[in-house]
Amino acid sequence: MQPTFDFARFFASRPVIAAPMAGVSDAVFRQISLEHGADLACCEMVSAKGLSYANERTRNLIELAPNEHWCVVQLFGHEPAVMAREAQWVEDLLGERLAYLDINMGCPARKIVKKGDGAALMESPALAADIVRAVTGAVEHPVTVKFRRGYEMNDETAPAFARRMEAAGAAAVAVHGRFGAQLYWGTSDHGCIARVKEAVSIPVVGNGDVVSGGTARALIRDTNCDAIMIGRGAQGNPWVFEQVKAALEDRPEPAAPTVAERIAQARDHARLLCAHDAHGAARMRKHAAWYVAGLPGASVARRQFSACSTFEDFDRVLTELSNAALERDDR
Repeated sequence: MQPTFDFARFFASRPVIAAPMAGVSDAVFRQISLEHGADLACCEMVSAKGLSYANERTRNLIELAPNEHWCVVQLFGHEPAVMAREAQWVEDLLGERLAYLDINMGCPARKIVKKGDGAALMESPALAADIVRAVTGAVEHPVTVKFRRGYEMNDETAPAFARRMEAAGAAAVAVHGRFGAQLYWGTSDHGCIARVKEAVSIPVVGNGDVVSGGTARALIRDTNCDAIMIGRGAQGNPWVFEQVKAALEDRPEPAAPTVAERIAQARDHARLLCAHDAHGAARMRKHAAWYVAGLPGASVARRQFSACSTFEDFDRVLTELSNAALERDDR
């Protein structure tokens, strides 16, 4: 295989990645993330089994944003042959617009794990390695693996798991510093990511609790990881990408967004997402709540967002919130 993506060269100057998040990382979210400074964006995880059934909704997850020159597609599943076949289909579909393929071995959601997918694969390292070998043997693009500190609490298997994925052909790994059973409670452990970095010779992407330039700098300092992956820290806060890039480049970090900027971005996100497809308004409800979190009147706005079904509905609620903020400032 001749990789078309040079990780070391890319991460040396463009180390900020928007993480794959189920139900979040659609084309509109990735478009906004890239506009705010993300160097690369991952689509939300895609079911290989869903692709094999020619599920149209599953295939729509791979649609690229207008400003997306290339992206990362993350597949999940536990059947090596199915994973390999659908990875080849994705590669054929996207061609040069595919940066690399990632295999999800870290999702802790119960509905994923109970089928043997996601973080459950950390409990079956031989099968996980078989999947990597099958996928790398089927595609020309590089293949990476995203996983966690381990599955069971206090049983750190990530360094050994990383070595096994490297031996199976993974070109890089991304590590979230929580255990699978931990879900998103507690904190992400930098020491685990550092130990993975020491265990392998391939690039390591650090993931978990990056919410600012300072937390990104600390992750690089503590782990020596090659790149930063930002997930929940970007929900309702695409400005985090600009802040992280500035911090990593030793530039002054941009100021936090004003109330007006937050509302304006929420409005633009709603416009794009509602125009994207018939389910856009339903997905926008959580995004809108994230954008206004902490603002005066946010609790009322969240209740109103839950009933929004059109862009005009969101626009009305956001305008009311903005007017209320202006009135408070004038007092």
